Amino acid sequence: MATKTLTDKTIAAAKAEDGKRIELWDAKTPGLCLRVTPRLKTWVYRYRAADGRQPRLTLGEYPDMGLADAQAAARSRRNDVHLGVDPQADRKRKRAEAKAQPLKTLADVWSAYLVASETGEWKPRGKKKRASTLAEETGLWNRHIKTPLGDLRIEDVSPDAIKKVLRSLVAAKHGVTSNRVRSQIRQVLNFAIAEGRIEHNPVSKVAPLGTEKARERVLADIELKGLWAALSNPDGLRKPVADDEDGQRIYIGEPVRIALKLLLLTLARRAEIAEMRVDELDLEHGNGLLPASRTKAGRQHLVTLPPQAVVLIAEALKLAKDGDGKPSPYVFPSPRDRSKPITPGALSHSLRDIRLALGVQDIRPHDFRRTAASLLASERLGASPILIGRLLNHSSETGGAASVTMRHYALHDYAAEKRRALEAWEGLLLEIVGERTRASNVTSLAKPNVA
Repeated sequence: MATKTLTDKTIAAAKAEDGKRIELWDAKTPGLCLRVTPRLKTWVYRYRAADGRQPRLTLGEYPDMGLADAQAAARSRRNDVHLGVDPQADRKRKRAEAKAQPLKTLADVWSAYLVASETGEWKPRGKKKRASTLAEETGLWNRHIKTPLGDLRIEDVSPDAIKKVLRSLVAAKHGVTSNRVRSQIRQVLNFAIAEGRIEHNPVSKVAPLGTEKARERVLADIELKGLWAALSNPDGLRKPVADDEDGQRIYIGEPVRIALKLLLLTLARRAEIAEMRVDELDLEHGNGLLPASRTKAGRQHLVTLPPQAVVLIAEALKLAKDGDGKPSPYVFPSPRDRSKPITPGALSHSLRDIRLALGVQDIRPHDFRRTAASLLASERLGASPILIGRLLNHSSETGGAASVTMRHYALHDYAAEKRRALEAWEGLLLEIVGERTRASNVTSLAKPNVA
């Protein structure tokens, strides 16, 4: 049995001739094999049972299960074997128990998936899903999946049934949404596989139907000025309405307006601002420390707050107090339940109303990050790509040992450089919106040429 070190590149390139099957055994993970046929690539784990048999256990299908996930799954099964557990026998037992249950529709699986995700039992990427992520997934389920597929028994969720749902979305010009729905169905069915309910994921036979196009929206100076003015004083904002010159007045609460300004000033993601906790802040020193559970990258992130951001957060904290003066644990508590934060969607909805009133091209919260990063990189400020990556909390721009060093040992975390960069960005932004003349300390961050 020949083995080789499998890589993403070799796996993607692996092909089998018609009517034949090839097996690629991973040299790094004993027992792990990629079985390749003309139609499918399936991960299989072979092990030696206590009675001497060498069963093969199906782990999942590529690309739904990538190389790293397959290796992790194989190591987990290997540990089970060392503890005296027969993975195949255990899976058969679970499958029999599942089939004995009278209700096993896709809706049943979704409910179990949601509970397991909320408790952290189901962590397909190795970390618990954020509440905002689950809220988005629930929205996709309720709007697009529940009615057409929810009542189907799990065995009847076929590729054709899934394609029908996706095609209806594409026909309604919601191609990108169709891709998100496909991904959501795939995740729920992967959970069903892990529970021993089905063997293969039918989504693997359904290609994405929507065309994805990366957004490149960067706000122009005049758009930034109009947007900032609207966030500072929204009284004159009105939604355009046919045959109504005045239109419908738009009301945007002050906490949401402050949160949107903070998105521009800090380059943070909308959930990082909307769900900001008071105990994450050190306003005296102008810092915020996001825990790993609240960042997309899954690692702690130091946010250096420019002076205007500190002022805005202080204003938000005053607004967050209830009638008795008791503060909420959140900087932006929900008006319905002060023990919870506002939702990230509240920022998107308010920004949508503002841009409609201003009559400008589509603007989304994430465009603020792109705009700030673009201006930081431009000749107006000249920040380095590595520094901008730190501000955005992207993965390290370096690899290998350097990446490990930066992740685990660089406690400095570019704090001083990030603070200078954000203060320079704040100065430029306030100059653009007309609240400040260009200060002497708003200079290019690029290193000068040395002869």
